[in-house]
Amino acid sequence: MILTVTLNAALDVTYPVDALVPGGSHRVSESFSRAGGKGVNVARVLSALGIPAVVTGLVGGPTGRAIRDDLRAAQLPDELVSMAGDSRRTVTVVCGEAGDATVFNQSGPHVDKESWADFAARFAQLVRDAQVVVLSGSLPPGVPSDAYGRLTRLSAEAGATTILDTSGPALLAALDARPTVVKPNAAEITEVTGHDDTAAAADALRARGAQCVVASLGPDGLHAVTPGGTWRATPPWRLAGNPTGAGDACVAAIAAGLLAGEPWPAVLREAVALSAAAVVCPLAGDIDAGLYEQFRTSVPVERTHAPVSH
Repeated sequence: MILTVTLNAALDVTYPVDALVPGGSHRVSESFSRAGGKGVNVARVLSALGIPAVVTGLVGGPTGRAIRDDLRAAQLPDELVSMAGDSRRTVTVVCGEAGDATVFNQSGPHVDKESWADFAARFAQLVRDAQVVVLSGSLPPGVPSDAYGRLTRLSAEAGATTILDTSGPALLAALDARPTVVKPNAAEITEVTGHDDTAAAADALRARGAQCVVASLGPDGLHAVTPGGTWRATPPWRLAGNPTGAGDACVAAIAAGLLAGEPWPAVLREAVALSAAAVVCPLAGDIDAGLYEQFRTSVPVERTHAPVSH
């Protein structure tokens, strides 16, 4: 089983518009609201692939109820833990046929110590049945800064592999726990390491404890550093669209690959294909099945270096 953790779950609201004009008034003919947060999006993609995934994290208030209602409608197993505050909302404005996205993210409610303790206890139960754990997104206020490190250690004790998709201090604080895979994007990996060169930045994260690093380079594909070697996977052609859910689709592919025991070239090929299939969809968590099938047989994966060790 794959367990996805979204400590800062959200109700994602998406507005498609022809163009975004600062200071202007925009007519919206339709809008979409759905349960979101990075781990929820990962579970949604896995479900589309027919791979069972369980959603856990923290939710509260009227927005939290709306999140749970949508998960139930989507038939995504809900093991979320209740908290006192009202869950956050995000707003995404998707512009025109190109699908350029502008995202507004609330920081999330303050999580009290009792709610965090309740979640930690529930996670310790759930992880016993998990083979892969996905830890995704930002930490809400009040959650310990080393929360992902604690959850990574609990996962390792239970025999589960971990994929960590976060940024900044939350990422750095988790590295000592040796997550199996960390998946920053180009901006995030530069921010936490100070290296503009992706290869040097990935090596720096591995030196601090990450076992594997898969860096997302947007339309340029993926750069992966693993104990078995360094790999570069690139899309066969570039696509315009909404990149909001592409990273989550990439994580879903990595989780599925680790669950199945696939070799890294196959995992990366799937990750690029799923990311591309997400970019063309206006809502995070959706994929274009036809484009996915087309890409998964045509993504080139190149080995750039021999096995490395730290």
